[in-house]
Amino acid sequence: MSKRSAEDQLNNINNGNSQVKTTQNSVPKIEQVEDSNVEIGEFEDPYGDDFESDEEIIELDEEQEDENMDEEKVEDQEEVRIESSIYLPHKSKPLGPDEVLEADPSVYEMLHNINLPWPCLTVDILPDNLGNERRSYPQTVYLTTATQAAKNKDNELITMKASSLVKTLIKDEEDDSDSDDDEDMDSDPILDTETIPLKHTTNRIRVNPNSQITGEYLTSTWSESGEVLIFDLSSQYKAFDSPGYMIPKSSKRPIHTIKSHGNVEGYGLDWSPLISTGSLLSGDLTGRIYLTNRTTSNWTTDKTPFFASNSSIEDIQWSPNENTVFASGGTDGYIRIWDTRSKKHKPALSVSASSSDINVLSWCNKINHLLASGHDDGSWSVWDLRNFKPETKPSPVANYNFHKSAITSISFNPLDESIIAVSSEDNTVTLWDLAVEADDEEISQQRKELKELHDIPPQLLFVHWQKDVKDVRWHKQIPGCLVSTGGDGLNIWKTISV
Repeated sequence: MSKRSAEDQLNNINNGNSQVKTTQNSVPKIEQVEDSNVEIGEFEDPYGDDFESDEEIIELDEEQEDENMDEEKVEDQEEVRIESSIYLPHKSKPLGPDEVLEADPSVYEMLHNINLPWPCLTVDILPDNLGNERRSYPQTVYLTTATQAAKNKDNELITMKASSLVKTLIKDEEDDSDSDDDEDMDSDPILDTETIPLKHTTNRIRVNPNSQITGEYLTSTWSESGEVLIFDLSSQYKAFDSPGYMIPKSSKRPIHTIKSHGNVEGYGLDWSPLISTGSLLSGDLTGRIYLTNRTTSNWTTDKTPFFASNSSIEDIQWSPNENTVFASGGTDGYIRIWDTRSKKHKPALSVSASSSDINVLSWCNKINHLLASGHDDGSWSVWDLRNFKPETKPSPVANYNFHKSAITSISFNPLDESIIAVSSEDNTVTLWDLAVEADDEEISQQRKELKELHDIPPQLLFVHWQKDVKDVRWHKQIPGCLVSTGGDGLNIWKTISV
């Protein structure tokens, strides 16, 4: 996975929510923030502000009114034609100098933007005790991220509680009925944060999925220094809901540091979903994967790494149903399946899956034999692991080349095995429904009526624009809710499509 320096990322922090394209090959222009002391937690209005005019009202005669009405009709017709077209940021004609790219509130059920002081390349969600299948509003989300600051001393691990997250759907003007929660819908979102100072930038952050069960919010970070830090964020989580609670100083330091990688950094990082006490895999740029387990008294890391080639390990995924099996993807284009019981620490299977780097992986937790991979050439695939056999090159069960830049994150929806979220360096997050058939009558009719749909896969559900998006995560307790991070901060969103 390609990496950008903190200085480059800083130049792409968004100072507003409107983005404008300026040249044919450019992405929407972002104004540079000159003041680095941006406060954490400034929620943006994703739809801009409305301004009332204080100009003098001039009365028109009938002839002028008729002329103006004719002009308005022409303008309205032009607007209708413009609105009927489909705009894809990385495929459509670039916007003109006076055109602005804005989110359409009618296609989002929820959309909230959070400004951050520095770019963050990674994000993860903290499981909470507010219940599963939460569909009513306002919503609350707990999450954690870590920074890519220009100076090492400015880096932080940031834990957040975003509450009072309301719907952003446009209310029907004809609907005058009162709702019991109208008062809640008018409230502003609230963000509480707790920070932990870090000495280096963070490549990836992951939270133990068993935290809700154990009460220990074990969180690991892959540091640019080559260290893997393990924190327990349970005190930070408690502080959000316990007014006056003081976080102990010991909770602002890592409870363990993995130094087996030396000074070699990496990206591959994953907690086992089946070993609640804590079992962590970390893979580095030299192709080494270390397994760290928690014992009754401390943490132990195997001295012998899992190793197959010198190519960088870009992502790691534990199996959702076998507690000794995991998959890895790397810059050599191979997907490898490993078993931690192997005394030789060699892969059980190696499959050539891409002619470019494999940047990211996602193992479906509902259909255990499905694994998705995202590649550096912009393509992504879904594999049936039952077809993985030695000395063979299986074909993916699905493959898409819609994105034109490297895939930066891929994730199966934990509540719907047919839905996948994919983020790319083309500044978009796309949602896909693999259950859609290409010969569906309704889709076929739409493709006939709109020429823009001809080269768009029928499985594509939604396109979300976000500058320099790097990581996207599904919220397992709020159906359809995603959190994505990029150069312009965090987005918490849910579309009407999922």
